[in-house]
Amino acid sequence: MKSCFLFAGVALASLSITAPARAALPIAAPPPPIAIQARDASMDECRKHLQDLSVLVEACAQARDAKACDPALAGPDDLVPIGEGAKAERRRIRYDWLRALFVQAREKDTVEPAKKPPANAGPKNSENDRDNAPEDDPDAQSILPLKRTATELLKDAAARLANDLAQAGAAATPAPAYALERETMAKVLAGRDFRNLEEPSPTDTLLEKIGNWLNRLFESAAKIKATAAWVGQTIVWGFILAVCVGLAWGLLQLERRWRIRLVPESDGPGAGAASARDWQLWLEDARKAAAAKHWREAIHFVYWAAISRLESKRLWPADRARTPREYLALVAAEDPRRPGLATLTGSFERIWYGGRAAGEGDYRKAEALAEGLISGSAASSGGAG
Repeated sequence: MKSCFLFAGVALASLSITAPARAALPIAAPPPPIAIQARDASMDECRKHLQDLSVLVEACAQARDAKACDPALAGPDDLVPIGEGAKAERRRIRYDWLRALFVQAREKDTVEPAKKPPANAGPKNSENDRDNAPEDDPDAQSILPLKRTATELLKDAAARLANDLAQAGAAATPAPAYALERETMAKVLAGRDFRNLEEPSPTDTLLEKIGNWLNRLFESAAKIKATAAWVGQTIVWGFILAVCVGLAWGLLQLERRWRIRLVPESDGPGAGAASARDWQLWLEDARKAAAAKHWREAIHFVYWAAISRLESKRLWPADRARTPREYLALVAAEDPRRPGLATLTGSFERIWYGGRAAGEGDYRKAEALAEGLISGSAASSGGAG
């Protein structure tokens, strides 16, 4: 017990003596940071810079002082162009490693040589042996790797700069053409498996985006449904209702178009249809009747010439059993040909079916209306008559 108190007193006395001495020692301030800049340099300027750095490394290795080993002497980094042309990409050649080495080279080498392990010591090269080696075990510390000295690092730096200088002076290696690889790839793409391979069209891209948006919408609805069931159900049923309304509206529009623009199933019109006879023949008969001053017959032929022309354009399916009013009902209200056909139909009905006497003026007006319908300019002549 007394020995313990004696040991403690000696330890306190030694601490009180050595503490002021340690406090009096100056603390080495860290070196000031170096502003690292970069400059645009050509390959010749980069080679000249590497030569100058080799000289600086040799001078630092000989002097080993603050003046010869000043990190600022390394200069800025080099931005070297890769390729030809003014817009060539530039690569930065950094010299941070050399600046750090100059700072380390100011101090003398203090690393002691390694101790040889005893003969009975086994191999201790595993990571666990080095990490778990006690500090007071000389045998264990002897297997630890030694830190390289600044002198050795300066030699390595000189070798590295010489290697970089040799690479900078070598001719640029052209990029391989890969002709064989391209030929092989072309053969693979020409195979049966890639025969129908095509680039996605804008329509496919749009449909994919719509599908992804719908997936995200339903995922969000499912997450909301987990917290508030009625909100998620409202979104889902609202979306289904909107889709149903849209489909119903689209079907109504298609049905309306099919009703007025039906295409006959057969390749040609029926035997009794107006378009079974070319409209040019109807018009020729009308002019012959007009030349003979048979105005009622002329207007009759003119009307059927217009009907034959419109029917040949598949404005309605061919059917000889229709009345003039039924032909007129098959034309949409917004169709620009409707006013002209309505005027021509009214004139034809009054003269042919109503028994009204017709003259040359009536024929000329009917012919003008028919020519407008045939040429497609009926909108401008719809008010005639």
